[in-house]
Amino acid sequence: MLKGIVPILRIFDEDKAREFYLEYLGFHLDWEHRFEQDMPLYMQVALDSIVIHLSEHHGDCTPGATLRIETEDLDELRDMLLQKKYKHARPGIEETPWNSREMTVTDPFSNRIIFVETSAE
Repeated sequence: MLKGIVPILRIFDEDKAREFYLEYLGFHLDWEHRFEQDMPLYMQVALDSIVIHLSEHHGDCTPGATLRIETEDLDELRDMLLQKKYKHARPGIEETPWNSREMTVTDPFSNRIIFVETSAE
């Protein structure tokens, strides 16, 4: 039986990835792995029930992916992110024609994360 999905996103700079995912978005680091000290990083970050793998390995994935993450309080999330004054993003909320509210943030590696709040109709 299927139990869930863990996306893998390509990263190129460990410090920028940590700044974006851990400091800005508020994910926590579950674990990280390198085959040797100077080898590419592979790590798992999580926030609430969302788990993402971040990989410096060139064969794992291509930069420029998009994730859609459902959320219950998009306004609170936006306000939290704006308070952090991250110099590379000031996200806003878009009302979509398909009855959702969405906020997009783009990581330093061109991966987009769209936080989605759907109307309860």
